Amino acid sequence: MPATSEPIRPNFSADAYAGIAPYYLRYRVPYPGRLLADMLERSGVTGGGRLLDVACGPGRLALAIAPSFREIWAVDQEPEMIEAARREAERRGVGGIEWKVGRAEELEAPPESFDLVTYGESFHRLDQRLMALKSHGWLKPGCRLAALGSYSILSGREPWQRTVVDAVLRWTSRPSRDRRGGEQKAVESGPAHCERVFREAGFLEVASHAFVEEHEWTIETILGYLYSTSVCSRNVLGGDRESFEADLGSALLALDPGGTYSEDAQWGYTSGRKPGIAGRTP
Repeated sequence: MPATSEPIRPNFSADAYAGIAPYYLRYRVPYPGRLLADMLERSGVTGGGRLLDVACGPGRLALAIAPSFREIWAVDQEPEMIEAARREAERRGVGGIEWKVGRAEELEAPPESFDLVTYGESFHRLDQRLMALKSHGWLKPGCRLAALGSYSILSGREPWQRTVVDAVLRWTSRPSRDRRGGEQKAVESGPAHCERVFREAGFLEVASHAFVEEHEWTIETILGYLYSTSVCSRNVLGGDRESFEADLGSALLALDPGGTYSEDAQWGYTSGRKPGIAGRTP
């Protein structure tokens, strides 16, 4: 499950990603510990290597696995995300991370210099085939590429999730405020697609690994999560935000007056190994 699945793709403005970093940090559910431990074990991480976290956002993944690496490069094209990541790293007392602003597709990094390359809920937003090939070149022989993700609450089957979807569609399926025009195009994603891209790039032992974690939401955390997405950010909603909040809150409370909503959240990652023996250059 290498990409966050968000089947709702209404038009959204060019600045849809602006202002979402605080919501991303606070309201996105942390990566399950079982998933991270499994990924690190399969990758043979020993604590002395170098990680490249591509399209890192506010550093959720890099910060979570920082103790397993001597050095980390974390890259994102949004300066706001990188600034939020720096502040969070300082707050946690985490060092050894070089935060970089730039497009993933334009990143220049030394060949065969990383022990693990990761994409946390971001691989589907990039030029996937290009980034798989570039990752292959950046990795040391025998080391791994991993793309992590989860299924969004917008793709869930619980009654409360369908209620959220209905509200999002009511308030975001409108003519785009994006001056460039056109609808947002769906992208290929999912484990099978990601595995195919990895194999085409030359990776071996390609496989996807799934995990299920129960999670409980409140109206506040649901709204915070939605504001961390491109399809329902505060900028997308614009002046309709307060009306949207009232509408969604009323609908959810009508469904369950207790105000808590649970799901079996589906997580996963796809990984592949670069040919060769780890730690050696052919």
